[in-house]
Amino acid sequence: MKEQTIPKPDLTDHPGARQTAGGARLRRRHRAIGISFLLVVLLPALVSAAYLWLVAADQYESRFGFSVRKEQTQSAVEILGGITEFSGSSTSDTDFLNKYIRGRQMVQVVDRELDLSSIYQRQGDPVFSLASDASIEDLEAYWSRVVTVFYDSSDGLIEVRVLAFDAASAQSVAQAILAESSRMINELTAIARSDVTRYAKDELDRAVDQLKTARQTLTEFRSTTQIVDPAADIEGRMGILNSLQSALATSLVDLDLLLKNTSPSDPRIIQTRQRIAAIEQRIQDERASFSTSRTKDEIPYSKLVGEYEALHVDLEFAEKNYVAALTGYESALADAQKQSRYLATYVAPTLAETAKYPRRGILLAMIAGFLALGWAIAVLIYYSIRDRR
Repeated sequence: MKEQTIPKPDLTDHPGARQTAGGARLRRRHRAIGISFLLVVLLPALVSAAYLWLVAADQYESRFGFSVRKEQTQSAVEILGGITEFSGSSTSDTDFLNKYIRGRQMVQVVDRELDLSSIYQRQGDPVFSLASDASIEDLEAYWSRVVTVFYDSSDGLIEVRVLAFDAASAQSVAQAILAESSRMINELTAIARSDVTRYAKDELDRAVDQLKTARQTLTEFRSTTQIVDPAADIEGRMGILNSLQSALATSLVDLDLLLKNTSPSDPRIIQTRQRIAAIEQRIQDERASFSTSRTKDEIPYSKLVGEYEALHVDLEFAEKNYVAALTGYESALADAQKQSRYLATYVAPTLAETAKYPRRGILLAMIAGFLALGWAIAVLIYYSIRDRR
């Protein structure tokens, strides 16, 4: 059985049939968008290119790199033990310099030394040069454009790039930054050493004053009492007393022998008894002298001895305190030597031969790209608003 072919209806003559869309026509809004592209993208890009290649002055760069090293000298015991570490990087100091180079104080120091206005002011180039009436805030903002710090915190290395309109000026600014960074590190080292030794030095000064006072007091005591050393004085007196005691004993023995062998009227007995009496009187006088005054103030000798002993104890304590303070101060000085920092420069400030900045091609591409992006966003917003109507 053959299939029947059903003919398709011709709808061209149907009253409700739609006509096929014709070719697109250039409308007013299309011309407006094209003109806006010329005005917003192409014309500013051409003006920027003309400025970059015809007006903008060449800029030369100078680079230098450094790191902060910190001495860590160990003691002799640690050296013998084989655990000596002579130097290491100081990350905190490097972080400080990373901020310091970017800061206002660095700008002011370099400005006083080199006069940054004379280096970075160029007539006819308002974009890349420093304004003639720039304030310190303007100079600080401009500093961030011409001085770039590259900091690697992992190994503590800092590299600085300096731009200027001539190579010599760029190198001069770089050298000034490096010199000021070195000065600041030396100042930090001095502050660290002062902090370490300040307390020990104060203790040593107090110990010295205490020792001087103790010695002066003891000297005044000796001058007033005319007693250089009571112990030696007592020892001398005890020697005299012991000699008198020995002489008394000898005389008593002689008297006993005379009484046994001679008559009581023997003149030798009378002389011996007189000698014994004189010795006993002398012994009594010597014993009494220990409690009598040796000064104009009628101070007993025993009290003078006690006062001297107290002063001598104070002097011994002051001497021991001085020795301990001196040992502590020497130890603090040894610790202060470990606070030594220095700037290790691995790249000295370079002198450029050719100008690499401004990077005109990159800047023009960025300008054109941002203009085109902004123009495209504006067109999309326009069509979005138009379709919603």
